[in-house]
Amino acid sequence: MTHDDTINLTRYMERLDNYIESQETLNRTLCLRLEKHGNEIDKIQSWQLKFYGAKWVTGALGILVLHTTVVLSAILGMMRWIK
Repeated sequence: MTHDDTINLTRYMERLDNYIESQETLNRTLCLRLEKHGNEIDKIQSWQLKFYGAKWVTGALGILVLHTTVVLSAILGMMRWIK
């Protein structure tokens, strides 16, 4: 092996080490960002469940108000009819 081959091999190994380091850093960064997005998706799903619960409660209250209005109107109508 000549001196030039040794220098080329050294350069190649150094570049390979740098490439491996940069790939490890990239992998760590990607994993952290994926975890962050996973947490954000969990938060969105939590809010979605809260929204559906609020929607259901609003619908139930609307039906209750409508039913109360109909019953009270019927009672007032019967009272006027009896007089």
